[in-house]
Amino acid sequence: MLRTHTVITCAVTGNHTTREQHPNLPVTPGEIADACLEAAEVGAAVVHVHVRDPFDGSPSMQTELYADVVQRIRDSNRQLIINLTTGPGGRYQPSAHDPLVPGPRTNLLVPEKRVAHVLTIKPDIATLDLNTMTFGREVVINVPDNVRKMAALIQSVGVVPELELFDSGDIALANDLIAEGSLPERTVCSIVTGIKYGFQSTPETLLFARSLIPPNAVWTAFGTGRLAFPMVAQSFLLGGNVRVGLEDAVYLSQGTLAPSNAAMVVKARRIVEDLGGTIASPQEAREIMGLTA
Repeated sequence: MLRTHTVITCAVTGNHTTREQHPNLPVTPGEIADACLEAAEVGAAVVHVHVRDPFDGSPSMQTELYADVVQRIRDSNRQLIINLTTGPGGRYQPSAHDPLVPGPRTNLLVPEKRVAHVLTIKPDIATLDLNTMTFGREVVINVPDNVRKMAALIQSVGVVPELELFDSGDIALANDLIAEGSLPERTVCSIVTGIKYGFQSTPETLLFARSLIPPNAVWTAFGTGRLAFPMVAQSFLLGGNVRVGLEDAVYLSQGTLAPSNAAMVVKARRIVEDLGGTIASPQEAREIMGLTA
């Protein structure tokens, strides 16, 4: 489809970035909401939200924390597109003494619990991970039947699933789910690069991934770590939307910590506009992504 405007997503916190890596990482609901609103002020049309335990900063799936963040955002900006994660709940760490015994980092949940906050809050978008892969010291498991259940539940409350694609097999699964009717033909998806053992952050990899996704998909590609900003340019040049934020990287340039999520959006916007692009407003992004106003 012809792209006239580029959507910027800001992923403000994530699961893995820590305060040790970045002292200004937003952790409390107020901090997370403020980071989202600040990102919107400088050009983000979508904010991708994880929540943390406000006391120890660990990843959380508490619906009350998500509801607090979303309400704070909506009280100030009702047009900003809110994208809630459903990623936590798919990790397995085998114990060293017996692989059948889950280790302490295992967080496996049934599909219904992984989307419980989405069913209650009804954000605009919810992520749907399609990857089964080595991820750090653990494995992430998203078997097709669980993906189908999560997709059906997400769509049952009018929320649009955003497919998270970490490798070519994920795209093959996505295409099968679309063909069988479990996912809509006009998909919203993100190509995730830079995770070891998944798609790498190179132009060749992104060209390959783009060739596999449905031709009418609304897609974003992004990189992690030091290649986060180079992948902004690569995604834009290949016709995709872009994503940045402290979930994906903590440096604005080599050796310089990003002052905030908003500063990362400012740089991403500058890259897109310097390359001749135009940034989508939240209203324009809603039209591009097929969301209700």
